[in-house]
This record gives sequence, C-alpha cells and structure tokens, in this order.
Amino acid sequence: MPDGRRLLRADGLPLIMGIVNVTPDSFSDGGRFIEPKAAIEHALKLASEGADILDLGAESSRPGATPITADEEWRRLEPVLTELCRRSKVPVSVDTYRLETALKSLDAGASMINDITAGRGSDGMFALAAARSAPVCLMHMRGDPSNMQDNPQYADVVREVHEFLARHARAATVEGVALERIVVDPGFGFGKRPEHNVALVKGLAAFRDLGLVLMGLSRKSTLATLSGTDDKERLPESIAGAIVSTCNGTDILRVHDVGQTIRALKVAKAMAS
Repeated sequence: MPDGRRLLRADGLPLIMGIVNVTPDSFSDGGRFIEPKAAIEHALKLASEGADILDLGAESSRPGATPITADEEWRRLEPVLTELCRRSKVPVSVDTYRLETALKSLDAGASMINDITAGRGSDGMFALAAARSAPVCLMHMRGDPSNMQDNPQYADVVREVHEFLARHARAATVEGVALERIVVDPGFGFGKRPEHNVALVKGLAAFRDLGLVLMGLSRKSTLATLSGTDDKERLPESIAGAIVSTCNGTDILRVHDVGQTIRALKVAKAMAS
C-alpha cells in the first residue's frame, strides 16, 4: 500500500467517512434511519467503530431519484445534525448541493460540505466554503440523479472526469477555497457504466493533483454486476473495492460498514507492507 497519501489516520489507513442517510429512498438503506433517533444512534455507532468523518445526507441521489424541497431537506437534517454535533467529536460532513442548507449546516456545527454537483447546484457554494474555511468535496456526475444513467458514454472516462473536476477545483480556488480543503470524488456510479467505474478505480492516481481524493463505492450496483450477486448489502464486494481503492491512493473512503472496512484494511496493510 502506498505511503505517499497526504491524509492518513494514526494507523496508516485513509480516512474513513461513515454514511448516514436520513432518507426514505436511498438505494441501500433508505428508510432505516429516517427517524432522528435511529439516525443519531447509527451515526454514533459508526463513530464508535472508528469513523473519522460522518457524512449526513437527507436527499437520495440514487439513479432515478427526484429532488426534495430545501425545507424538507433541512427538516430531516436539523435534529440529527444538532444532536450529533452535541454528542460526538467526530466531524460531520453534510451531503448537500443547496447553499441555504450548507449555510444552516455550518451554523449548526457541520465541518464539511459534500456537494454532488461540484458547485453547480448553487451559486455561492465555493464562496461560503472559503469564508468558513470548510473543506468541500466536488463530485463528478453527468446530468442529475433523475437522468444520469441514461446511456452514459465516454471516450476516455478518466481523462474526461479529471478535466471536469479540474475545472471545478479551479473555480473553487478562484473563490478562495484553499487547495488543501478541496476534495475530489470521481463519482463512482454517478452517470457511469460498470466499465467506467472500474476504470476510475484503476485510475485514481490521476486525480491526486487536484486535491484530496475520495472514493465512494460502498454497496453500489456495479459491485453486484462484478460479483453476480443480488445481495443489497454487498459487504464482501464493498470491502474488496475499499482495499483496491486504498492501494490505488485514495485519501478518504466513504463507506456504510465502518468497522468491517477498517478491520479488512488493517489486515491488507499488514500483509502488503
């Protein structure tokens, strides 16, 4: 496993971002944590298992998902975010593309903005991140969740995704976001076929000139395609993807299964070093 990563835990692993979906319709765990109490308990469990960041999202971005209102997004987010910031020292990232939600979230104690539109969803997102010195994650996606899987085509997916992320990372720095606070996410599963997703994992090193690199492949359908499973949890497949992504140089892994992923990565690191 490479040692040139710029962001490491004390145990030498990439940072682990635990997924907390406060949604009724996310592709894997939609509805399980829609009630604030359940979401808070789940997030605290992920923190106890070793999550370095908790990524809190209130709007599903699964293929075919339809948007919710900003009011509904904040209604779902606010009680969970407020309680997590009170009860846990683990930094909270809020998965939103809305400036209004990002502002309220930072005011409530969130530390990071995870924007699946790479700043295209709201004017002023980068200026807000700069003013608050908040890290911002920029993700690649073609179109939006409602249409992103409508026949995606690329001549060279790594090059095209890199060009997209480079353009938006430059826009962020122009607005004052420091390079060390920019995270780029190639968008595994967002407007890609399985072969595109595999190419992005293989080509992760190409994105390291843009900022910290995040990979989020946990439980996604490409994993089921590769293994031929109909198991929605896809834990073995997700762990395999996490290990390969770590070997290929990701700085942050966004996962559902924090404890199991960390255990597997520790073994892989010990055997590879």
